[in-house]
Amino acid sequence: MLSFPSVQTSRRKELGFYIKKKGVYDVVAGYDYQSKLWLDTYARVQSKALLGHDAGAFRFGFSKTPVGFEGNTSTGATTFLELAPSELVGYAGRRTGVDWALQRPHYLINAGYYSGGDLNGDNDGSMLAARAAWVPHNQPGDVWHLGVSASEESPDWTTNGRGSRSPPSVRFRPRPAVALIAQSLIDSGVLAYVDTIDRRGMEALWIKGPWSLQGEYLDARVSFTDARPDYRLNGYYAFASWVVTGESRAYTDGNVGNIKPKSPFGALELAIRYSELDLDDGSVSGGHERDWTLGANWYINRYLKLQANYVHVESNRRDVTMNPNVVELRAQIQF
Repeated sequence: MLSFPSVQTSRRKELGFYIKKKGVYDVVAGYDYQSKLWLDTYARVQSKALLGHDAGAFRFGFSKTPVGFEGNTSTGATTFLELAPSELVGYAGRRTGVDWALQRPHYLINAGYYSGGDLNGDNDGSMLAARAAWVPHNQPGDVWHLGVSASEESPDWTTNGRGSRSPPSVRFRPRPAVALIAQSLIDSGVLAYVDTIDRRGMEALWIKGPWSLQGEYLDARVSFTDARPDYRLNGYYAFASWVVTGESRAYTDGNVGNIKPKSPFGALELAIRYSELDLDDGSVSGGHERDWTLGANWYINRYLKLQANYVHVESNRRDVTMNPNVVELRAQIQF
């Protein structure tokens, strides 16, 4: 019988600085003292300031790659405490490189090239990534968003501090929507001698007053430098949200934000999410996982947010079934 330990600690301790001249540039630097990892650290220039007309923004530095809608939501603005495990398939985290983004009221395009190890000493290699979305309705409380994204990653050999070299590899090992627990229920294992990792995503968002629906489908294909067949994996999630107090989820720049309370008593949001992730393919018995998550969020004001999640997990790997239930609580202060 599986039993997770009770954990009480900080999920994040983020400190960031930024300098901004509206319509010209912004510079951002962030660090998470809890996980001891660098966050967004980049400089971005608006083309209008250089060219005299708006041809998008150019960003240089360490930032999130564009595949994965929920993965690209600000960590302080997610509806649930943690990302759906299926987000592991498409979202590749932050990388060092350059990207370009063109945003218009009814569409957006984002493309980037990333190369070399990142600020945290990981992800040697290179990646091309792009995202596009159509937003036929884009008004406060009335949003339709449909998007697609794709990336191709070419991992490189790595060298540790003792000079030992390791071949390009990847491992898909999600936590069951509970980041404070290190144990994973499904795991692809280390896949070595990787040639490329191709990721694709489809995303959708609908907001109508206090109601909203959001979902993604993500798949990936891993090819190898030896004679092994490609490894394929996929996952998806869908969730519904209802703001009981009548406010709408915020939407700007192609992604969602926190709800802004209208009442001095704050805003209350209820949500339910279902996700699936399949890591079984060919000779890789990574397992299959389904998660149900119930969530409640109390936005007391723009600085303080309380969250509660109940997660029911159903997993099977190599004929071993584990179905834990998890309760999570979080208090978030952001300013």
